[in-house]
Amino acid sequence: MANHHDTTPFLDRPLPSGFIAALIVFSTLCFSLETLPDLKPVTRSFLYYSEIVIVAIFTAEYAYRIYSAKDRLRFIFSFYGLVDLLAILPFYLAPALDLRSLRLLRLLRVLRLLKLARYHKAFSRLGEAFRLAREELVIFSLATLIFLYLAAVGIYYFENPVQPDVYRSVFDALWWAVTSLTTVGYGDMYPITPGGRIFTFVVLMLGLGLVAMPAGIIASSLNAIRRRHEDDSEESQ
Repeated sequence: MANHHDTTPFLDRPLPSGFIAALIVFSTLCFSLETLPDLKPVTRSFLYYSEIVIVAIFTAEYAYRIYSAKDRLRFIFSFYGLVDLLAILPFYLAPALDLRSLRLLRLLRVLRLLKLARYHKAFSRLGEAFRLAREELVIFSLATLIFLYLAAVGIYYFENPVQPDVYRSVFDALWWAVTSLTTVGYGDMYPITPGGRIFTFVVLMLGLGLVAMPAGIIASSLNAIRRRHEDDSEESQ
């Protein structure tokens, strides 16, 4: 029977969600173990055959979902359909690639973690919150880009005359703006003029509020969605 909380409405789940979630976590753990140096041959064999079993199960699940979907083309090109495909694609393409491309392709295996989003209601609510607040997030993103550019221009104006090798252009200053706005501060670019330091202080103060703003937007959307789900549950009872 279909789970009413499933985020993929066109089909039923072929396997228990807990089993698939555990398999995804196990797959991610195996991927991490493969990066360890000097692994014993028996360990490498275990990881290799584990990957074969995992891919076989994910492939069967993917095929079943395509078979069961009411609109198969829609499912294939949906978010979860593409995630399911990317979860198994590296394994099948690996024999046809050279070593460097193979290493890059194997990194795609970590995308299997995105499959977890299908099996938990909290992920579903989070996705719904992003959709609900998408207009505000777009406006915030544009405001952030404008702020970054203005910060880069400002610091370039103050610091270029005394640090021409560091702040060579506005594009170089953008790196400073990003690290300052996110409060990372790598220390590779920092102001030495009084005006530049005052300007940096203003950027940091404004940046703290700007970085915290999307968290408030998403939290507000999540609360609204949670209240709506609770109201729906009460009405259904």
